[in-house]
Amino acid sequence: MRAWARWMLLAAGTAAVALGVVGIVVPLLPTTPLLLLAAFCYARSSERFYNWLMDSPCLGGYIRNYRAGRGIPLLQKALTIAALWITITATAWLAVSALWLRLALLAVAVGVTAHLLWIPTCRPGGEAAENGDSPPAEEQEA
Repeated sequence: MRAWARWMLLAAGTAAVALGVVGIVVPLLPTTPLLLLAAFCYARSSERFYNWLMDSPCLGGYIRNYRAGRGIPLLQKALTIAALWITITATAWLAVSALWLRLALLAVAVGVTAHLLWIPTCRPGGEAAENGDSPPAEEQEA
C-alpha cells in the first residue's frame, strides 16, 4: 500500500473514532457504524491501531457485539432512545417554529427508534460471556 493511502486511512479511522466517541453522548450521531468504519480503515492501514481499537474496553465491545450479531445491551439501547427523544422534543419545541420541521424531527426520531428496536438486544451471560466480552454468570452473581 502506498504511504499516502495508508495515511489517509489512518486519518479517516481516527476521525471515525473521534466522531464515534462523540456519538456515545449525541443521540443522532451513530456510534457503531463509525466504529466499524474505523476498524475497517485501521485494519487496512495499521495493525497497531486496529488492535488498540478492538482491545479497547470502552469501544471494542461495540464492534465485537455487532460483528457477532449480538446487538446492543439493553441499558445502552434504553439510554440512547431516552436521550434521542429528550433531544428531539427539546429541539422541536424550543428551537424550531415551523410545523413541517417539527414533523420532520418527529419522523427522524420515530425512524431512529424503530431502527434501534430492530437491532438485537445483547443480554449479559449469553454468547457475550462465552466469548470473553463480559464476566461469566458465576462472577456476576458474586
